[in-house]
Amino acid sequence: MPSHRVTIAEIAATAGVSVPTVSKVLNGRADVSESTRRRVQQIMADRGYQRRASGAQRPVGLIDMAVPGLDSPWVVDVLRGAEAEAHKVGSQIVLTTTGRAPAGDRRWLDRLATRRSDGLVLVVSEAAPEAVEQLAALHTPVVLLDPVGGSDPSFATVGATNWAGGLSAVEHLVSLGHRRIAVLSGPPQLVCSQERVEGYRAALGRAGIAADERLVQFTDFCTSGGREGARTVLDLPDPPTAVFACSDMQALGVYQEAAERGLRIPEDISVVGFDDISFSELTTPPLTTVRQPLARMAAEAVRLLLDAGDQMPGPPPRVELATHLVVRGSTGPAPRSAQDAAARTG
Repeated sequence: MPSHRVTIAEIAATAGVSVPTVSKVLNGRADVSESTRRRVQQIMADRGYQRRASGAQRPVGLIDMAVPGLDSPWVVDVLRGAEAEAHKVGSQIVLTTTGRAPAGDRRWLDRLATRRSDGLVLVVSEAAPEAVEQLAALHTPVVLLDPVGGSDPSFATVGATNWAGGLSAVEHLVSLGHRRIAVLSGPPQLVCSQERVEGYRAALGRAGIAADERLVQFTDFCTSGGREGARTVLDLPDPPTAVFACSDMQALGVYQEAAERGLRIPEDISVVGFDDISFSELTTPPLTTVRQPLARMAAEAVRLLLDAGDQMPGPPPRVELATHLVVRGSTGPAPRSAQDAAARTG
């Protein structure tokens, strides 16, 4: 009898193959050569490997979390919520940064197989294709937080009402008399980027305002992206009187570009952000923004993992938490000249 339970990572190391290859052998996949299959099966027999039955694993008190990076207050708010929820049950968060690439390179997967985890939260990311199969073989629950487009539908997801948030932001600006409204969003492949822009378009449509595609900019969610997008729309012959930035960091970039041009907020241009991260009410003027409950979203993702055990019963859940607009000092009536122009054309 072995002194400890043999893992598939150890089998893979002994056989000189990857962990996903061992997983394929375990699951009877055909895309493994016969010689490799026999070698892996022989090592399993020699090492006394016993496949762990679904539902039999005991919690180990570790929850893995993969985030794009640590350079954003957005991530800090997410981590705060996840840590608080994990602490309630005596679990710890194991953090990995992905650099905005799909999570799950081979070394990371091997470490995960060796030490085990009670679950994995992928934040604004997706699992690399080779990781999906191994995570299933390890019976590791996965929850996608604010998932990217095209994510595996077998994973549970937690998000916010991005479309409704975009709608409320732009309806607020329309109610103040703005008709030339720009939107600065993040990478177009992200679901949240798309949904916030769709909410923007819906608000314009409801108000009978034709969308000007020059006012729709996809950059990234960082301050530099906001400044780049603001520069593009403010350089137009007929610049906007308001900007809906799809993140608070982008909104900060708009503030910077406006200051560079001598534009006053909100007298010359109104700005709305999205997230309501910690610095939003500390800007000058305080930022009007769409609040999404970042800490609660992260806590819900951890709760789903802890409730799941080794397998999530039934279809993977899709949880959406409500957003709402927080009005502060960065939005005001459209400049008089813009209102007069709208009246003449409307």
